[in-house]
Amino acid sequence: MKIPQFWNKRNRVLLQELTKTDFKLRYQGSALGYLWALLRPLLLFAILYIVFAQLLRFGNDIPHYPVYLLLGTVLWSFFTECTNQGIQAIITRGDLIRKISFPKYIITVSATLTAVINVCINLVVVVIFALINGVTPSWSWLLVPLLLLELYLFALGIALLLGSINVKYRDISSIWEVFLQALFYAVPIIYPVSMVASTSMLAARVLLLNPIAQVIQDARWSLITDTSVTNLSLNGPWGQVFAILLALSVFIIGALIFRRKSRFFAEEI
Repeated sequence: MKIPQFWNKRNRVLLQELTKTDFKLRYQGSALGYLWALLRPLLLFAILYIVFAQLLRFGNDIPHYPVYLLLGTVLWSFFTECTNQGIQAIITRGDLIRKISFPKYIITVSATLTAVINVCINLVVVVIFALINGVTPSWSWLLVPLLLLELYLFALGIALLLGSINVKYRDISSIWEVFLQALFYAVPIIYPVSMVASTSMLAARVLLLNPIAQVIQDARWSLITDTSVTNLSLNGPWGQVFAILLALSVFIIGALIFRRKSRFFAEEI
């Protein structure tokens, strides 16, 4: 029986080694080293908490709001790291592409797996923070890995799609970084969905059809409080199916376009 190319031992070993190398190089030369995997989302959380929770009094009606905000920050950081690193991966590893023949998606996947390692570390911190804050563990915590997988596939699809275009048009990575700054405020990380719903129910429903918002709110419902407004509670089963299918569609489209364009990477880099 012929082994599929993805599961070929040579490719698995290459993926493993590239992931290790990417993770080590990410923090090489820094004084704090691997601690930056924890500090980046925690520092962003601290700034957001001081400004929006303490000064502007956001989230007063949300149970365990500090954990609520921390979880949203961690998942957002995971998405941005996945896409930013994945989009740049092919260009960064251009020398390897010209020297060795192998499936090019391994480079992008290895770059995004570094973000997976980081988010797993950060989620342990979130759980500890939640327990200290008085959150009661429940069976719904088991849903978080599935939600993380959905967000990862969505981010990987974007990384494959934009990364393949970025090889020829290097402005893509810069445009994406600017787009992320705007997208940050279009996702309910700081503000509760109920605040949007009180102004426009339609806007709140459209907001939660975004897979990023859907995953963050579902993760908050699963891990922190069942009072969190979710895509399922606002848009019903079809809204939930739409968001999940959108994430999977982006992944499939990104993979197909990447596969088609990968034949020309060596010439374009």
